[in-house]
Amino acid sequence: MQSSFPEALKQRDWLLADGAIGTNLFEMGLSNGDAPEIWNETNPQKIKNLHRMFGDAGSELFLTNSFGANRARLKLHKLENKSYELSKISAALAKEVASEFENQIFVAGSIGPTGEILSPIGDLKFDTAVEFFHEQAEGLKAGGADIIWVETISAAEEFYAAAKAIELIDLPWCGTMSFDTAGRTMMGISPQEFVKIVQELENPPVAFGANCGTGAADIIKTLQGFIEGNLGLPLILKGNAGVPRFEDGEFLYDGTPEVMAQYSILARDSGAKIIGGCCGTAYEHIRAMRLALETTPLGNPPSDDLIVSKLGNFAQNLHNTVGKNTDRASTNRSRRKRRSTS
Repeated sequence: MQSSFPEALKQRDWLLADGAIGTNLFEMGLSNGDAPEIWNETNPQKIKNLHRMFGDAGSELFLTNSFGANRARLKLHKLENKSYELSKISAALAKEVASEFENQIFVAGSIGPTGEILSPIGDLKFDTAVEFFHEQAEGLKAGGADIIWVETISAAEEFYAAAKAIELIDLPWCGTMSFDTAGRTMMGISPQEFVKIVQELENPPVAFGANCGTGAADIIKTLQGFIEGNLGLPLILKGNAGVPRFEDGEFLYDGTPEVMAQYSILARDSGAKIIGGCCGTAYEHIRAMRLALETTPLGNPPSDDLIVSKLGNFAQNLHNTVGKNTDRASTNRSRRKRRSTS
């Protein structure tokens, strides 16, 4: 019997997402600097093969190849008029592969950041950002996405814009930020502040959490920051396969399948409900994570010492961010309240 995504979150102890899209497409021949989303049209078989590999490895949730399919990002490739179309195709390809499996696999329509900074700091207007996200979300819904998946956001204003856009299409959604700057997002938001941002939304996600960032150890610590003020929503963790390093013009990741298996156990034991991989995560990692989650009993939340012993040292100094709040969130909340009354 097929369940809705919100129902599945209530019924299951954990749900295994997939791994990286972009990293694996580069391995499959995508040229550096090209838009991965154009492969939805020009190389659909490779996109389907990637979803299929993750499905075979045990993934229960496919993210679509649409991370950068908003007008702002596509404009860099002179493809800004194809946002709806490329988004729709990406969802349809993932849905087609999901239907090949006997077990239920959900399709999450990926929406990444615009790549621009919203006003008043930047030039992108809030309403314009909503329009960009709405167009993309409409395409993903038309292609058959079960949910919308907003990811790798760093600014509160952009998260608000995505939430407002998704409210217009009436689909459940999930949202993650990337905490890659001393335990905060690039725009300075801490895990605890993100919890408050989610709490004040009129259209809250059905799950929220973190993706990307730095290494696996760091993102486990980020998750613990969510636990402190969480409002009871399921938590997401989609970490990189190790700490990224730049060599010979490309990013390399040192996380082995064995390390990612340990990461998945620690993520679950720390309270994550949806667990997956981000940059550098291949189907081999997902297979190892699946086996580890199925065969390892639930444990207690890990200590810092246990995290380091299993995953290696923290890549960032997190002591000043995890477990502490600042005034930044209250500033963002006041902006949100003013906007909701306009």
